[in-house]
Amino acid sequence: MSETNGLTPITPQPGKPLYLVAKDHLRQAIDGGVFAAGQQMPSTKELSETLSVSLVTAHRALQELVNAGVLERSQGKGTFVHASYEQGRKTVSDLRIAVLLNRDASLADHVYGQIVEGIRQGAYVTDADLIFPRFDEDVRKECHGVILVCPMAADVEAAFSRRGRRVISVGSNIRIPDVCSIYVDNVQVARQAVAHLTGVGHTQIGFVGAADGSPETRDRWQGYLEGLADRGVGLRDQWAVRSEGWRLSDRERNDLMRLLSSPARPTALLAAGYYYALDVYAAAQTMGLRIGHDLSVMAIDDPPSAAYLSPALTTVRQPLLQLGHGAVTTLVESLRTGEIRPENRVLRAELIVRESTAPVRG
Repeated sequence: MSETNGLTPITPQPGKPLYLVAKDHLRQAIDGGVFAAGQQMPSTKELSETLSVSLVTAHRALQELVNAGVLERSQGKGTFVHASYEQGRKTVSDLRIAVLLNRDASLADHVYGQIVEGIRQGAYVTDADLIFPRFDEDVRKECHGVILVCPMAADVEAAFSRRGRRVISVGSNIRIPDVCSIYVDNVQVARQAVAHLTGVGHTQIGFVGAADGSPETRDRWQGYLEGLADRGVGLRDQWAVRSEGWRLSDRERNDLMRLLSSPARPTALLAAGYYYALDVYAAAQTMGLRIGHDLSVMAIDDPPSAAYLSPALTTVRQPLLQLGHGAVTTLVESLRTGEIRPENRVLRAELIVRESTAPVRG
């Protein structure tokens, strides 16, 4: 068997995929100074022969190190130790965490994208590696803990039953024994939004958002209803446009247009997500309605672009990065200390008032 730059054939470890054994072996060599920052790694074929593994296993090990930021690929040149890799840490991550997204999740959605970014930042700080398997994949042999992003209750129960007490839910209010949850109270978020609109004089408030589905969408609808009831404001079913997705379909946009063209239209709309607010802006422009004058609009979620809409959008900002970061640090702490402390941690949202909401005119 050949030997390259001090690397030697690896020995399979029971219960651990061979590509992870190869990955850890290579990272130990990098952290030990065998390969310096910026140095080119041996080819997949060379590593396959040196480590005594298949080409597929060698390729997967390299790819895992690329995903972890240890290596970087240059098109047509090869694979190199990342120029900014911190060799001074001299440690190999001892924890692998699986991140499972809701089946209907889209990273184009601000909520999912920001939570996952918070998870990435938390993993870097805690020196944990992340993997993103399929939702139905059993990763017991590959990971030590599981983070479920905005899951349904059934998703949490299934993950918990397969993987034991190593599961944390982030983004959804899931109350299951022995499972830790970190989330924002979406009922309170929607009530906070309605309180702002009624506070500037609106008593005719419509809703644009998802139909019953995930816990957070149900909670936002419930919070809207409770917010109206809190202030003695009546509900009109025709003022609600309920969507089957995270954006309005063509049919649902037509429903919104009919609502805004009605003589009995609401004076304000609560958009239960940022993309719903964009749909409202587009519909209002088509109908010749001036947002902030003829119609007040506010949304739940506050991506940077919300401040640059015309007019700037009033929002309720969720601490999405903190949700993801907190999920990782909480899980890593419990794994390293061996203490399982199921808890429900609720983070607060922040009202951001801009020009899209104003007192009722006329």
